[in-house]
Amino acid sequence: MTTLSTTLAKRLEDPRLFRQYAYVNGKWTHGEGGREEAVTDPATGEALGHIPWLEPEQITAAVDAAEAAFVHWRALRADERCERLLAWYDLIQANREDLAILMTLEQGKPLPDSRGEVQYGASFVRWFAEEGKRTYGETIPSPIPNASLGTIKEPVGIAALITPWNFPLAMITRKAAAALAAGCPVIVKPANETPFSALALAELAERAGIPEGIFNVVLGDPPEVSKILCAEPRIRALSFTGSTRVGRILMEQSAPTVKRLALELGGDAPFIVGPDMDPKEAALAAVAAKFQTAGQDCLAADRILVHESIHDEFVEHFAERMSALTVGNGLESEIDLGPLIHGQAVEKAAGIVDDAISKGATLVAGDQSQAPGPNYFMPVLLTGITRDMRLWQEESFAPIAGITPYADDDEVIELANDTEYGLAAYVYTHDIRRIWKLLRALEFGMVSVNSVKMTGPPVPFGGVKQSGLGREGGNCGIDEYLETKYYCLGALGSVSGS
Repeated sequence: MTTLSTTLAKRLEDPRLFRQYAYVNGKWTHGEGGREEAVTDPATGEALGHIPWLEPEQITAAVDAAEAAFVHWRALRADERCERLLAWYDLIQANREDLAILMTLEQGKPLPDSRGEVQYGASFVRWFAEEGKRTYGETIPSPIPNASLGTIKEPVGIAALITPWNFPLAMITRKAAAALAAGCPVIVKPANETPFSALALAELAERAGIPEGIFNVVLGDPPEVSKILCAEPRIRALSFTGSTRVGRILMEQSAPTVKRLALELGGDAPFIVGPDMDPKEAALAAVAAKFQTAGQDCLAADRILVHESIHDEFVEHFAERMSALTVGNGLESEIDLGPLIHGQAVEKAAGIVDDAISKGATLVAGDQSQAPGPNYFMPVLLTGITRDMRLWQEESFAPIAGITPYADDDEVIELANDTEYGLAAYVYTHDIRRIWKLLRALEFGMVSVNSVKMTGPPVPFGGVKQSGLGREGGNCGIDEYLETKYYCLGALGSVSGS
């Protein structure tokens, strides 16, 4: 380990949770080609450690291991798999402070947010541990004489899980717990920016008694690794959380092997404020919805649509609340927003703001000279946002709030739906007629009314249009990793028909 890596490990109560290797077939593995990548703290720019880039044959070895282990894992009773997952859950909970510290160091989010993510991520392990015992088949009333018909649920096979850097722990557990509970081994490819949360989960999975080959973590060049996973015919399911652009590529690369795909892609969420709302109450909620994870969240409110009758007062309250947010290193106390993940994200954010201003938007607040470091971006508030601006058209993934007035419900529905995305929408109003009208008319997979918080283990998380395919969580999340097998049992001696 380097000196800094040693310092990092000493911050942890259990230094063994900090790993700088891949994890394949129950073994900590280095790259055979000698390639590696530094992982940096976005708050300071310092290297936390290094991860190996595995060679193609090492990725194939992970598939070999998963294939061999699949036979035993799928044969376990559902309650036996449940016990292993609950042991994993207990270990995640027992080590939540170390996991939160690792997350803040590699991702940058404030430590309270990291603690919340550990708790959130663990909740999916517990949920799917129990849900795996409820993968019921059906009995079908038979139109065939002397025959019994029905279905059973079987694991689809090896699942590849490609996860993002903004929620480096929860996006793994939400996918992996469902797959493991269904009886599928997993190959996790975490983001290179935030690999240490994934490797800590692997360490705890091993301690929980999850067998060799069932939980693997591979590292390397993202396009290279993804291409191998997509082309591998033995991988029968692929789950990805990330940008719509990359999601399209993965769909194309998976087409020759016709994989089961679960894709959670871009957001660009509208936040609609009705004319009956208290402007201050709505503004406080909008700030919370916009700036969670420093705006680096697929659920972040990207387009804030406020009825013209309360627009000016809403903007005033929003600016006041936004100015109270503190920006800094997530390990410090009383921090609301940490850094963006890297310098390219800062450049993109600055470009989006410059584009909006050049096309007529008004900069209400957002002085970047106050940023405490090169990877920080101070919260920005813009008004007068129009459809030709990048802020309207793109998912900013940054702490940039853009506000647009509207005149009536029909207009705001049209404005909100004017996007290729369809993940989540927020509606703030007390008018039940307006609630139901918007709830049905908005083209989004999830609509949250008068609440910023909308997710959790029982929730079928996912979007429509180009925000993805499938659902994670809820009683349908495990179905992404199950096949329905139909059977027809004819009586011996009978003549069967079609």
